[in-house]
Amino acid sequence: MQKIVVLGATGSIGRQTLDVVRQHSERLEVVGLAARRQGEALASLAAEFGVKRTALLDEDAAREFGVPGGMDAVCELASMPEASTVVIAVAGVIGLLPTLAAIESGKHVALASKEVLVAAGEIVMQAVNLHGTRLTPIDSEHSAIFQCLEGRSVSDVAEILITSSGGPFRGKKRGELAAVTREAALDHPTWRMGGKITVDSATLMNKGLETIEACWLFDLSLGQVGIVVHPQSIVHSFVRLKDGSMLAQLGWPDMRLPIQFALLAPDRVPNDLPTYDPVLTPSLTFEEPDLEVFPAPLLARRSFEMGGTAPCVMNAANEAAAEAFLVGRCGFLEITETVERVLDRHVPVPGGLEALLDADAWARETVEAMLRS
Repeated sequence: MQKIVVLGATGSIGRQTLDVVRQHSERLEVVGLAARRQGEALASLAAEFGVKRTALLDEDAAREFGVPGGMDAVCELASMPEASTVVIAVAGVIGLLPTLAAIESGKHVALASKEVLVAAGEIVMQAVNLHGTRLTPIDSEHSAIFQCLEGRSVSDVAEILITSSGGPFRGKKRGELAAVTREAALDHPTWRMGGKITVDSATLMNKGLETIEACWLFDLSLGQVGIVVHPQSIVHSFVRLKDGSMLAQLGWPDMRLPIQFALLAPDRVPNDLPTYDPVLTPSLTFEEPDLEVFPAPLLARRSFEMGGTAPCVMNAANEAAAEAFLVGRCGFLEITETVERVLDRHVPVPGGLEALLDADAWARETVEAMLRS
């Protein structure tokens, strides 16, 4: 029986994680739940799963609902002694400190927040090695790579190709994107996700973030990670081995399978999820990403090459700009343009934790100043 804590329990990945728990209650028990501010939903989930320890990140909401609140409370939940696994399902770099708290407490971390490794990959992976624990990815792309590499050495890998649906604006020209609405950006063709990650999918920034995440997770160089557009979202990533063999993991676009694998690997446990049938998708297609129309992945790669605090700044600027777009404070094309302008202004420094937190704050303040002007 694994005892798990779910951070971000009321969000898309959190809810799907709890679906997996419902299917495998003989293997998984929830002992802690946290959310940002949705106190009523959190209380309902705590009652359903018999969870006594909860927390809300938003301190005002925590006071309203009478539960522990703030980052310290969330980190305490992530390091609670009775837990063996912590699911980091919060959106954004806000998951960094709870991730480190879980790792330093010897927990197995199932990570859905790609921004954690983008902003602080070196620190996080050093902590994993220092404390002798495990970090397994929940992202469907990285789960696919993880599965393809089971029993194989990373030294056998020539290249990985992260697949992308192309988002809702695949095939559009840049001029056609100037008037994109929030509703159009959130209308993803194959996946149903939270707002921020759906916007990242529309700009293709998610593929830039996933490129950096893959480098840290699998100890790969930037030159070993590529992107291929696959509109059907059936192949979740490719691994090309040095002898030319190409491996892939296929399945319907359903996050519950990679969540289950992250929690129960290496065991393969039957479930009631729809089984993929290749006959139903006879025409799988692949194409190059249009990086002139969607330059965000290039910005992510540039930040990784710059090193130090640059990926953290790139990520924070993207989070702030994407949030501004979602609330109507900037246009769709301005998201990537703002990230580029912030990155242009940044002079990287070595990425210790304090430096990263300072860089994150600076990037957000810089975005805000740009939006005001």
